[in-house]
Amino acid sequence: MRKLAVLGLVVCIVLGLSSCKPSESAYKKAYEKAKQQELAEPQTAAPVEEVAPVVSAPVETKVVENAPVGTIRQEKVTVVGAGNLKDYSVVCGSFGVKANAENLKDFLDKEGYNAVIAFNADAAMYRVIVSTYADRTSAANARDAFKAKYPNRKDFQGAWLLYRIN
Repeated sequence: MRKLAVLGLVVCIVLGLSSCKPSESAYKKAYEKAKQQELAEPQTAAPVEEVAPVVSAPVETKVVENAPVGTIRQEKVTVVGAGNLKDYSVVCGSFGVKANAENLKDFLDKEGYNAVIAFNADAAMYRVIVSTYADRTSAANARDAFKAKYPNRKDFQGAWLLYRIN
């Protein structure tokens, strides 16, 4: 009698295990359903929300009249580290983070320039200056030559002239 009960139990277990089809996880089913819905829906680009940069203090930037092509900004800046500034400087980068300005300065130094970092306290910006001159014409020519040397660098194409206010 006991052997018959054990045999019946074994048969039930074998039939139970053999009749089950492999089960798919609920996660896989949900993933497949979402994938099908995604493919069925028309592809539209999500609207991109533009975020305006946050400025901590108002910045007064003045444009010098009768400037050659491009603008000249007047700013009160102080040199960070070693270096000297004349009246007109060619600025090739502006950064809110000093480390970023130092990275660009290192790149320019390797390229043969004697770059200087200047800090504008009003704007809380570090200006990377590639060259500095006593007169506006020489500075404008240097800016144009700098842009021409790096035609594929869009960031350098925005180089501008800075007139240092004492």
